[in-house]
Amino acid sequence: MQPFDDVRLARRLRALRLQQWPGVKVTQQQIAEALGGDSPLSLSLISSWESTRRPVPPPASRLSGYATFFATPRSVESTPARLLGERELTEEEQGLREALYAELLSLRFPDEPQYVDDPVVAPRPVTIAGPVDTIGGGTWFFADQRPIIIVAGLLPRRLRQQMPFTDPRDPDYVKSYTLADLDALLELHGHIRAVNPAADVRISQPNEMGEDDFTSHLVLIGGVDFNPVNQDISRRLKLPVRQQMRPSDEDAGFFSTEDGQRFEPVRELDGSLVEDVAHFFRGRNPYNARRTVTLCNGMYGRGTYGAVRALTDAKFRDRNEDYVKQRFRERQSFSLLMRVLINPNGAVLTPDWTQADQRLHEWPVNGD
Repeated sequence: MQPFDDVRLARRLRALRLQQWPGVKVTQQQIAEALGGDSPLSLSLISSWESTRRPVPPPASRLSGYATFFATPRSVESTPARLLGERELTEEEQGLREALYAELLSLRFPDEPQYVDDPVVAPRPVTIAGPVDTIGGGTWFFADQRPIIIVAGLLPRRLRQQMPFTDPRDPDYVKSYTLADLDALLELHGHIRAVNPAADVRISQPNEMGEDDFTSHLVLIGGVDFNPVNQDISRRLKLPVRQQMRPSDEDAGFFSTEDGQRFEPVRELDGSLVEDVAHFFRGRNPYNARRTVTLCNGMYGRGTYGAVRALTDAKFRDRNEDYVKQRFRERQSFSLLMRVLINPNGAVLTPDWTQADQRLHEWPVNGD
């Protein structure tokens, strides 16, 4: 006999399709198109999720899609049907999506505590050196202390083959050597662990992500070249800033904005990097509206490192946190594109967001 909640979930998914909008006929084909995006799901898969005889419960990431789809009839106003992006949904639609998602999750995972009842843990600054040197709270503190997954990009095979100890068959194999942006990763992992002592914090490669991992707090390190999770989430969120991939290792990509601006790194004639461009974004996780997604990426690795250091460097993090609080007024979603200066020795200088010349683009424009 199937678990009772699996049957209830199947019935609820079918009811959403047939009864959510009286007078509007929604087909399994439309759901398959919307949830699958460029690669529509099979009708047999959608049917199995609605089956009360042999229900196959969908993963949480698909339930997030269902909640977004049925939050607004605008999902079926175009052909093919589609999921609207975060910025396309009204506040009322966002509220309905969250309620639907919480309901569907309660049926999918009946034994887990529900998101609406997540405990809120107050941040407690911890002294780490002297009486005025503390760490705690801020953007990197997650009040619900739910799992936090740092997703680091994987170096492409052609680069791994040039490095020692990156072949799993090597007795001295070092898994971390296969990851991109190690400076940023080491800096951020330690900081998040210190600020969130009760949370499960782990590092994952994009190809290691399980279907339910996507519903955690996600921190994406590195750009779209090496991090396909960044590519996917950036597309789903329809960000105000887009990172264009580098045509080759010798060429530089660029960031572009909705108003047509273009920002590129600065290099010397000998190819050395003088100034990188980096992006910091915080918003709702498109797979789980109760969790967050954070992007720290640059055109090059030192830009990514600078985006991370902006809120971890003891000399700058407090003033940058104050700027975020005043500029964006505790908004759940904000974006900041910045310069990352490189000194003559090749070291990264932490961006100071209080300096206007180091901020290239901000969203929302007026902070409201």
